[in-house]
Amino acid sequence: MEFYRGRLIDHIHLRVADLDKSRDFYRAALAALGRTITHETEHFFVADELFVDAADGEVSRIHLAFQTDGPEWVKAFHAAGLANGGTDNGAPGERTYHPGYYAAFVLDPDGNNIEAVWHGPATRSADAVVLTA
Repeated sequence: MEFYRGRLIDHIHLRVADLDKSRDFYRAALAALGRTITHETEHFFVADELFVDAADGEVSRIHLAFQTDGPEWVKAFHAAGLANGGTDNGAPGERTYHPGYYAAFVLDPDGNNIEAVWHGPATRSADAVVLTA
């Protein structure tokens, strides 16, 4: 396993009602973004900073956004999510959050609002991504 230092968010922990159903959903949604589950056991799975296990009580209710490299990735994520137990919560398209913001939203099997977003054309500086709109 790889660990990263210097990030604000160390990890996100989701507690789900049906681990196998969630594993299928996230495996497909992540694959559509060119990513994979990076570690898994019968009790949990991990994809980079995302940790998912079975709830022993209440399930999580969060909004989580994955960055992508373009609108085609957003569309692929949305289609994969719907085909694997997700519910549409916003079709792929431009949003008014800032110029160039292109996103789609899918509720995962537990109702978490999962988003794939492309922030539009950008140029990279030494320390940041600078949006150009």
